[in-house]
Amino acid sequence: MVSRSCGRNSLIRVVAIAAAGSGLFYGSSNPDSKTRISLSIPATLHESVLVQRQMSQSFTPHSPFISSDCWQFGNVSLVSSRVNPASSGSIKKEYPVTEEAPVKEETTGDVKDGKDSCCRCLGRDTIANAAARVCPAVVNLSAPREFLGILSGRGIGSGAIVDADGTILTCAHVVVDFHGSRALPKGKVDVTLQDGRTFEGTVLNADFHSDIAIVKINSKTPLPAAKLGTSSKLCPGDWVVAMGCPHYLQNTVTAGIVSCVDRKSSDLGLGGMRREYLQTDCAINAGNSGGPLVNIDGEIVGVNIMKVAAADGLSFAVPIDSAAKIIEQFKKNGRVVRPWLGLKMLDLNDMIIAQLKERDPSFPNVKSGILVPVVTPGSPAHLAGFLPSDVVIKFDGKPVQSITEIIEIMGDRVGEPLKVVVQRANDQLVTLTVIPEEANPDM
Repeated sequence: MVSRSCGRNSLIRVVAIAAAGSGLFYGSSNPDSKTRISLSIPATLHESVLVQRQMSQSFTPHSPFISSDCWQFGNVSLVSSRVNPASSGSIKKEYPVTEEAPVKEETTGDVKDGKDSCCRCLGRDTIANAAARVCPAVVNLSAPREFLGILSGRGIGSGAIVDADGTILTCAHVVVDFHGSRALPKGKVDVTLQDGRTFEGTVLNADFHSDIAIVKINSKTPLPAAKLGTSSKLCPGDWVVAMGCPHYLQNTVTAGIVSCVDRKSSDLGLGGMRREYLQTDCAINAGNSGGPLVNIDGEIVGVNIMKVAAADGLSFAVPIDSAAKIIEQFKKNGRVVRPWLGLKMLDLNDMIIAQLKERDPSFPNVKSGILVPVVTPGSPAHLAGFLPSDVVIKFDGKPVQSITEIIEIMGDRVGEPLKVVVQRANDQLVTLTVIPEEANPDM
């Protein structure tokens, strides 16, 4: 303990120990309790310095604070402690585990958070680690470009190996030409891996409406493959990473956030079938098409497809959930089969329902559902008896609240009768039977 009567040499010895770069100098003070100062001393210093534990009798402090003119520590005890010295070659740099500073593992290079409550914290290496997990599977694609049957150069794009057997996920417009809805092969596709190896790729499948294609390469050894994630878990503001080779610049990584998780094709002025995209502010340019959009866990959550030419920070990707369903249909049917009902539909919410009730008091008393504003004449829905202003509340026996749910239920079920419950004006419930047809590919 240090007291007023402690000698000058003892005090200098204590200060010298603290100034020598000890691991921790910690002081606490409370008027109602004893005050302690803990000093953690490195092993090498501990071996050469003798700390005097008992110095003088204690006294009651005048103030709980340390004054500049005289040390008034009160009832002070000085404790030395040491940790076992690390063996040669095994010294690790230790960092405090906080929400702001996640711990980096030396063995894998992955960032792990110090607290379970902060498992989604963005650390210094989070984006770098996410890119590193996918980078080996990102490929550069080069395909011949023709105009009126004349070779006019080569187009570039990107892709990602999603299976160790050489299956590559990319954009259809990168690897095929489309005449109407028919895919015309561009010839052989050159595939370059991140490690410099080159392969000749074959286009297995391509879908015009979704702009998704599958390219296959053959290798005698297993190829690096990226893991597919789930785009349905994304929220606006989530960090994402875009990877590819814009303007022939291979191994390019850009980062940004998700701006919208369900940007509709109609919002972008795109006609044809209904489609939804992920909107991000990642830098996307020519050559990024087909490259993966990756979350901070190093999983593919989208396929980069396009940007707004006259604007910055407006890029779009096909959600990986949609791409995965297309891949399944490629394997099952060799093409994408899309059921068609002939309905225009609108998701309802409280505000829309209130507005419709204000305009027409006979509008059905529903809390949710899908409004049918238009029925195409001669369509399966028209033949089934659908009427404008119907509200779909059940589809194939399941309650539904969004168009997406109806699309998921239908899947590729063409020619199969489906029971649909609709609620009409004055709360009239009607059960209809509709038989979906395959959509015209030129629609």
